[in-house]
Amino acid sequence: QLQLVESGGGLVQAGGSLRLSCAASGRTYSTYRMGWFRQAPGKEREFVAAINGNVYTYYSDSVKGRFTISRDNAKNTVYLQMNNLKSEDTAVYYCAADGNGYGSSARASTYAYWGQGTQVTVSS
Repeated sequence: QLQLVESGGGLVQAGGSLRLSCAASGRTYSTYRMGWFRQAPGKEREFVAAINGNVYTYYSDSVKGRFTISRDNAKNTVYLQMNNLKSEDTAVYYCAADGNGYGSSARASTYAYWGQGTQVTVSS
């Protein structure tokens, strides 16, 4: 079993930055594919970014060039650096982990483990 705990959310003005963290515990974290998803009120959960190994990263078109996903395996933590935030980035952000390596990184169903979420609110 893998436990994920997100932190770093909050209220920020448009154009500002936040860094989300997701701390993992319980199993061999470094072998897991990690992803970030978000869910705004009244909308479905959507893919934001994923990292496979330490090199391969994937982003949704809506955040490409503004968000950066990274991981520190020594700290069992994955990060989401969010720059130039927009009001449409307002959502609950979830960290997810996949240990099988199958399926699309952009599909929520690929991931077996999820954190509880952290709220990000961007004021315009």
